[in-house]
Amino acid sequence: MSRALTLGATPLEGGRARFRVWAPALDSLSVELVASKTRVPLEKRVDGVFEGEVDGAPVGSDYFYVLGDRKRPDPASRHQPEGVHGPSRIVDPNAFVWSDSDFVGPPRERLVLYELHVGTFTPKGTFDAVIERLPYLESVGINAIELMPVAEFPGTRNWGYDGVHLFAPESSYGGPEALRRLVNASHRAGIAVFLDVVYNHLGPEGNYLGEFGPYFTDRYRTPWGDALNFDGPGSDPVRRHFVDNAKYWVEEFHVDGLRLDAVHAIYDFGADHVLAQLSREVHAHAKSLGRKVTIVAESDLNDVRVTALPERGGWGLDAQWSDDFHHALFALTSDDRRGYFQDFGSAAALAKAYSDGFVIDGCPSTFRERRHGMSSQGRPGAEHVVFGQNHDQIANACLGERHATLLGGPREKLALVALAAAPCPLLLFQGQEYGETRPFFYFTSHGDADLVRAVQSGRLAEVSAFGAAERYHDPQAPETFAACVLDPETPGLAPHAGVLRLTQALLALRREVPALGNARRDLLTVRHDDEAKTLGILRRDVTATPALFALNFSERAAACPLPERAQALSLELYSRDARFGHDAAVPPLGVVEPGAESVTLPPLSAAIWL
Repeated sequence: MSRALTLGATPLEGGRARFRVWAPALDSLSVELVASKTRVPLEKRVDGVFEGEVDGAPVGSDYFYVLGDRKRPDPASRHQPEGVHGPSRIVDPNAFVWSDSDFVGPPRERLVLYELHVGTFTPKGTFDAVIERLPYLESVGINAIELMPVAEFPGTRNWGYDGVHLFAPESSYGGPEALRRLVNASHRAGIAVFLDVVYNHLGPEGNYLGEFGPYFTDRYRTPWGDALNFDGPGSDPVRRHFVDNAKYWVEEFHVDGLRLDAVHAIYDFGADHVLAQLSREVHAHAKSLGRKVTIVAESDLNDVRVTALPERGGWGLDAQWSDDFHHALFALTSDDRRGYFQDFGSAAALAKAYSDGFVIDGCPSTFRERRHGMSSQGRPGAEHVVFGQNHDQIANACLGERHATLLGGPREKLALVALAAAPCPLLLFQGQEYGETRPFFYFTSHGDADLVRAVQSGRLAEVSAFGAAERYHDPQAPETFAACVLDPETPGLAPHAGVLRLTQALLALRREVPALGNARRDLLTVRHDDEAKTLGILRRDVTATPALFALNFSERAAACPLPERAQALSLELYSRDARFGHDAAVPPLGVVEPGAESVTLPPLSAAIWL
């Protein structure tokens, strides 16, 4: 029996099953077995949970809960084979035979996460198809995959943030057993698995939770609809639902990490924040299973409370996405100053992202028209996951276009080297490693016509706000989704193969060079020249030779200021080397002497000396 999930359908011996559902708003509730049309009333306990044991309900049986004249899926369904509106299916969580007991995931500071969307990562768009690509990911140097949300969502084309059945892996991807196969195979390949989970809202279609209990509140609003009730009347079981979901993925699917979507939209003003409770219980649960888990937040707050220890008033999460690093890198590389990029764009901003973490750290924000954030100076680099691309930034800020399309080869490769210089866990978005040019758009396949029209008009308004209405792509159109599907042959073709070789070389250096394997900001020195748009970065280890990076974001040759060092260092990697593509340029100095205060780089290039 699962220790994480006590509600839902639990198979028993003799083809029987126990059903439990929290429905305090109801006076009566029955379970209906679809095959036999048998209805069995469940007994209501004083805590609002209905429960009962039912004969003739073996594993694989489909069922609904009956609420008056309405048939509804189980809020704790483990499988929705017919989608968000269909019946739930009884699953035996102990039937799968795992072979990953010897797997030990990478330490947090050495994580190289690979964010992927299961539906577009391969032409087949399934969990099993991802398994076929694991050898390729290994060859790149990836040691963890991060799946965009896989909880059951409407239709077959969706980012996953419209999920409504949090315990049911998406049926069009293959369902629960296929997800277990993927995790098991990943572990056998030495690759950890992270899941992106959404605890700030539920999708609008197939969302029946409010009919069972006070899951939602009108005291707060999110950009995506009703906020979840984490601090109002009846909120204790609501909190339990989401905390248990996090524990469920760790226990029943052996996942190694969770990425919590947009935690700034999780509203809880109680003394024990729901994320502090989640962190505490999930880490304890993983420890009881002999496992470790990493919890990463996406947060717009620029607040160290997210990762600070509970005894210091924090929530105790392990890390958070570093949007500031992305914005600083992209704005400097592209000269884009739209929206939130107007707060960035200087070499100084990127230098601060390397050395401190948060760039907007209590200072005035032009974009927000107020002060924002707080200082993260002194916090370890392992608390910030850095990236140059992710699903949001490509589909929203860049209107679906990849950096290979927007920036061109030299800038794209410069950005890859700049990313590798960070003393932090890295995240790559699918295809970034070889300079994918296929877009990544926002797409849906809702079944409700009114909802479809609302989504279409909302997306058009978002695109128009960027002054690019002509670049609108209908999110509901199958061809919008199809345009995003990756071709597994592309990495081997020119010019992509050169970009891939650069990524492989950078990740190999991070694995093999001690100075690049730590997340200590106290062992990092950065110098920058705003006018020249250049940076020099020195990464050190307590015992080993340092690594020196020089970055030139200018369109002309420029001097990069260098931090002081005691050793002469030899050129190891140059971003515009001929082996990395057709845009080669004359390399910089082969040896940098200890007294050199700067080194001149060709335009839009980066170099590493060891």
